[in-house]
Amino acid sequence: MKKTKKPAFFGLFRLQAYFRPYRRAFVVILLYCLLSGLAEIVVPLFPRYALDRFVAGGTLAGLWPFIAAYVAVIAFSGFCNYRSSLTAAVTEVSVNRDLRDAAFTHLQTLSFSYFSQNSVGYIHARLMSDTEKIGSLVSWTLMDAVWYISYLVGSAIVMLRLNARLALLVLAVLPLVGGVFALFERGLLRASRDVRASNAVITGNFNEGITGAKTIKSLAIEDRIGEDFTRETAVMRRRSVRAARLRGAFAAVISFASGAAIAILLWKGGRIAREDVGTFAAFIAYAQGMMEPVRWLVAVISDLIAIRVNVERVADLLETQSDVTDTPAVIEKYGDTLSPKKENWEPVRGDIAFRDVTFRYPDGDVNVLEHFSLDVPFGTHLAIVGQTGAGKTTLANLVCRFYDPTEGQVLIDGRDARERSQLWLHEAIGCVLQTPHLFSGSIRDNLKMGDPDADDDRLWEALTLVSADDVVRRLEKGLDTDVGEGGDLLSTGEKQLISFARALLADPRILILDEATASVDTLTESRIRTAMARITRGRTAIMIAHRLSTVQDADHILVVKDGVIVEQGDHRSLMADKGYYYELYARQYQDETAAKLLSGGEA
Repeated sequence: MKKTKKPAFFGLFRLQAYFRPYRRAFVVILLYCLLSGLAEIVVPLFPRYALDRFVAGGTLAGLWPFIAAYVAVIAFSGFCNYRSSLTAAVTEVSVNRDLRDAAFTHLQTLSFSYFSQNSVGYIHARLMSDTEKIGSLVSWTLMDAVWYISYLVGSAIVMLRLNARLALLVLAVLPLVGGVFALFERGLLRASRDVRASNAVITGNFNEGITGAKTIKSLAIEDRIGEDFTRETAVMRRRSVRAARLRGAFAAVISFASGAAIAILLWKGGRIAREDVGTFAAFIAYAQGMMEPVRWLVAVISDLIAIRVNVERVADLLETQSDVTDTPAVIEKYGDTLSPKKENWEPVRGDIAFRDVTFRYPDGDVNVLEHFSLDVPFGTHLAIVGQTGAGKTTLANLVCRFYDPTEGQVLIDGRDARERSQLWLHEAIGCVLQTPHLFSGSIRDNLKMGDPDADDDRLWEALTLVSADDVVRRLEKGLDTDVGEGGDLLSTGEKQLISFARALLADPRILILDEATASVDTLTESRIRTAMARITRGRTAIMIAHRLSTVQDADHILVVKDGVIVEQGDHRSLMADKGYYYELYARQYQDETAAKLLSGGEA
């Protein structure tokens, strides 16, 4: 994955494209908060006027206009607060939506290596928690910032006009805030990053604990999983306590500075109290009113330091570039993954060729393939076999263009796959994986992922082709049966057959079966093998298999060992060579025979 960095204030400039549509809303927030802050600055002047005129002057003349003006200022301030709060709330949820939509959409364009290098918990935290913090920053934090800063500045101006000497003494504590911020900023930022990192780990553990609940129970490792989770939460607690101590120390120093301002006022304000009670009362009101903005500064500075981490991580995600990308010329003609130009797509026949291909994975330093060449004409049934972990999926990943070759070319219908868009290729390929995944919803919903326009007749036709029609008919609601999250309400074999039918509904020219029979029972495997002859007819098929009994009819077999193709040919020629393929076949035959004997079956 490639990442780009841009200098920014708290990283926000890196996300400015997502804030630009709300410039008008930001102006509205700024305007109403500014007006509200100015109204609040005027409020302490009313008691000053009342003390000087009505109390000291001993008259009630002009009392009702005074009350009316006082109420009007308070009402105006309330109205401005309402408008700014409403706009901030709408802006927050809108920014959250846009960032989440953009991040989720961007994830669809990233190659497999990103998901192999980042956990589900990490990605989930970016999309939900981090975007929420950013939405709050650009709405509520902006609103508070304008209000408090306008109040601080306005109060300082009024105090200077009332009594410049005393005002300067009170305001002298403010530089202390800047000094304390400089001392604490680095430590608070590091502590906040540590807390967010721990939170991502815990979120990932939550996800694994829920999605792997069956495995955990079957292995009886609840205690071990619980201990691991407790250990991670203990780390989270330690880091959170450290961050809280830093924030607490920061707050204590600022609170001391705030209290010092009141102390100075009481110490030096005695003469003013004797000579001008109204001015002294206004000073007390302003000094006390300034404490809340100072306390807010304590909180918001800590929050900004923490949110800087959230901004950086969301920006990093949005700026991450896929290892597999289309060139500008390809996008111009064929469109991209999200905006395809299907009218320019050429029909796919299904010829595949490897030309002097060398490949190593992005995070690896060893070549998995070196100068490999192979022709797979349309209609060929190619099998790739080898022991678990031998590297059988590499060729399929290159055909699907989940990865690009390090050197050489993968040709589709005689043209380099990189000369056409990824989506053009992916729509021509049907994949059935070892671990089938169904989406939440009904069987019908999942089948229509292959062809949204398919009617029930076509759905049943596809199910019949893979010998799954009787399985679905036995279910109480048939096609309307709910499959549950990830298809967990169905058996592995049922999920595999449905995923098989789903792939066929897309009518792919190239069909890839990645250990498609490895997780099913013998009966289901027999059904799939029976259907294979019909399914692969008129298509180029690539079958990745561990069970050699499923590939005997393949036109060409590649034998992989330790990531290297050591033999190739058809089943008969490989058996005649008595090489590595022969050894694998003989070993599996012996194992299967022994298993049948132990289970009481016939050898």
